[in-house]
Amino acid sequence: MANNRGNNNGKMSVEEAGRKGGEATSSNHGQEFYEEIGRKGGEATSDNHDKDFYEEIGKKGGESRGNSNNN
Repeated sequence: MANNRGNNNGKMSVEEAGRKGGEATSSNHGQEFYEEIGRKGGEATSDNHDKDFYEEIGKKGGESRGNSNNN
């Protein structure tokens, strides 16, 4: 799918459409909505992975963040 940079013939770009869609969704749902979908996603993920999985991704994320702060 091409985004419409440059000569867009009056059409919005993919980025603009995504931004507008995100803003509309955000204005239609409150904090509770996002907390609920986050909780459901976390529960679904935890059903598929064990403690070792979360330790490993936490370690990788910490290493990545630590390396980015040393620039």
